[in-house]
Amino acid sequence: MQLNSSLKQSESFSLTTEPNPEDAEVDQEVVEVPLNRSSLPTSPSDGISVYLGQRNNSVAFQKSEELQKVFLAHRHERQLIILQDFPDPDALSCAWTYQLIAQQYDIKCEIIYAGTLSHQENIALVKLTGLPAQRWTLQNLKSKDLSCYQGFVLIDNQGTTSQLLAGLQQAGMPLVAVIDHHSLQAELKAEFLDIRPYVRATSTIFTQYLQSGLLTLDSSISQHVKCATALMHGLRSDTNRLMQAQEEDFMAAAYLSRFYDAQLLNAILQANRSKRVMDVIERSLKNRIVQNNFSIAGVGYLRYDDRDAIPQAADFLVTEENVHTAVVYGIVHDEDDELEVVIGSLRTTKLTLDPDEFIKEAFGQDSTGRFFGGGRTSAGGFEIPMGFLSGSNENPAYAKMKWEVFDAQIKQKLLKLVNPRDNPIQSE
Repeated sequence: MQLNSSLKQSESFSLTTEPNPEDAEVDQEVVEVPLNRSSLPTSPSDGISVYLGQRNNSVAFQKSEELQKVFLAHRHERQLIILQDFPDPDALSCAWTYQLIAQQYDIKCEIIYAGTLSHQENIALVKLTGLPAQRWTLQNLKSKDLSCYQGFVLIDNQGTTSQLLAGLQQAGMPLVAVIDHHSLQAELKAEFLDIRPYVRATSTIFTQYLQSGLLTLDSSISQHVKCATALMHGLRSDTNRLMQAQEEDFMAAAYLSRFYDAQLLNAILQANRSKRVMDVIERSLKNRIVQNNFSIAGVGYLRYDDRDAIPQAADFLVTEENVHTAVVYGIVHDEDDELEVVIGSLRTTKLTLDPDEFIKEAFGQDSTGRFFGGGRTSAGGFEIPMGFLSGSNENPAYAKMKWEVFDAQIKQKLLKLVNPRDNPIQSE
């Protein structure tokens, strides 16, 4: 791809795509991308390094151009941005970035999720930056007039971890875009797809959109600084503080370093764990079993608002000596909606273990072909609805019996992979 050096009077520049042996399927075309003069490199050497990096990443450029065409086709519309039920920093920051880019095309977006923010860093991120995400329960969705929205977008998920997807599909709302870095979870029909499992963070993908000119960040605009800070947090979070980052992640972080607020990021990262989270970590330590360098722990029942204590417990257990993989799970219940689901998290430092393959092989899929879980590099998760067995926990004896059954079943499925010769439910 060749970048034209001349600027038009309207302060835009042209991205000209030319056929070449490595990119034969791209037709020659000119796409107008708004770009302020202030965002251009301040020296020739800076310009060469930035532009060469962009030209070498043809996929990022191609996807940026495709996404811009989608925005142009949906000017003056309203969209919903759907996050996973328990959104993480990567999802939250990318949704905000999409919203800011869409505003340039007079597209109004609302960022929604069905679950809750329970991880202390996620709560701090939203509060300290003013990130405009809001919770919609299933009851909220039913009471909303969805006819005012012309489409929805999935960011950092593919709909398998959102309770809201079915309601939107039933309402006939079209899927405009899916932007994610997880492995493909299901067949998706959308106008725009950018699913890159080899990229370590969706924040990296969105930073590449920014670098391509879809939005020109300005350090004098507070909202831009806070969004850049959120993206840096999302990138760090999904690359394990950059220790598992690849070249494009580092390049994205280098770009964001011009705009983010280091003090604000530090305040987000210094958020304290609640007592309830510490209690869950203590339970995981007490209940864990270790086999073949796997640490497996069931933590019993948790409140819906404490769901994010499970991945934090897994993060803690994987640091134990002679442990390369930790799996922590529990029954999460929402008293208001009488909802119960088995939720688990996997963390691993073993390079040859693919969390996505491991979880899918362990727990399989439901009758519709939907997998109960999946993952990415070094991390994964699973959610198993309890259906008919949900609720009725007022009787302690029954609640104890129900937990023991689920605990034994999950251990059995995990240990079949960890140590196939063992029978974890064999009577003594």
